[in-house]
Amino acid sequence: MFDILASFSPQLLVFLAAILFVAGYIRGFAGFGAGMIFMPIAASVMLPSTAAATFLFIDSIVSLPLVRRVLHLCDWSTVLPAVFGSVLFVHAGAWLLATMDVLTLRWIISAVVAATLALVVSGWRYQKHPTPPVSFGVGAVSGILGGVSQVSAPPVAAFWLSGRNETPVIRANLIMFFPLASIGTFVAYILNGFFTVEVVRLLVMAIPVYGIALFLGSKGFTGSNQRTYRWIANMLIAIAAITSLPLLDPLLR
Repeated sequence: MFDILASFSPQLLVFLAAILFVAGYIRGFAGFGAGMIFMPIAASVMLPSTAAATFLFIDSIVSLPLVRRVLHLCDWSTVLPAVFGSVLFVHAGAWLLATMDVLTLRWIISAVVAATLALVVSGWRYQKHPTPPVSFGVGAVSGILGGVSQVSAPPVAAFWLSGRNETPVIRANLIMFFPLASIGTFVAYILNGFFTVEVVRLLVMAIPVYGIALFLGSKGFTGSNQRTYRWIANMLIAIAAITSLPLLDPLLR
């Protein structure tokens, strides 16, 4: 059996905890982005399924107190259609992953993420209130990208950042979107046996580190302004665009 604690040196576990802390702080502050920071590094030093199952658990379960605090701010009229679109179309993303040339598909993903970043930094704003069909469509794109590569945040983040809402509402939308959209992923991981003993052992370290980081990140957001929030959100989308480039694969292994 792959014993994760015995296989990793104490130095490496401390390093992973540091990466997880940064990821959790960003998640608590911005409402998204933790997976973009944690997953590429974690998947390079452990089984990808172990890294993904661990992150899914801590990001969906440990962040529940964060969810409770933003329930009253969330714009449900746009979040729920986006969630439905993501849950339905994540299977299309998985199908594309299984049938298309992976390298070609990943270049397409990089182009889509880069386009969303360009849209946000251009200053363009979606002036209307998002209709359910538009929100569903954006969620569908997010689901497809998530099914292919787990890079699901940029479409919904760019969509809400480009809207009329203030940053507390944008952050609340993002915080609510990911746990709800991950319900289908939980089912798939359970059916495929990804929640192993190794995941449980890693959670012993991950849960307190991520929980403290979420709390501090949430406190950090309280004292921030809209410009700071949007700058950090744009940087997170840029990170997703860079880390999804196939050219960087040798550096992430």
